[in-house]
Amino acid sequence: MNKSKRPFTKSKRSFRRRLPPIQSGDRIDYRNMSLISRFISEQGKILSRRVNRVTLKQQRLTTIAIKQARILSLLPFLNNQKQFER
Repeated sequence: MNKSKRPFTKSKRSFRRRLPPIQSGDRIDYRNMSLISRFISEQGKILSRRVNRVTLKQQRLTTIAIKQARILSLLPFLNNQKQFER
């Protein structure tokens, strides 16, 4: 059998692992606006866990922090400012 022809071989691609968005020293808190604002879309919605690439525990903590910041009016609930161009 000829081993040089392998139809189902995996290509050896090198990939760089993405850095996690939350480092171990970061405090997930409603006052940490630079951290919280990364997890909100342009419309003001909370991004999903798949998009954020965070763990379940981190997602829960960021969601609570975002909701607290919204109640304290540090963040808007909605960002519906549509810009009309003429």
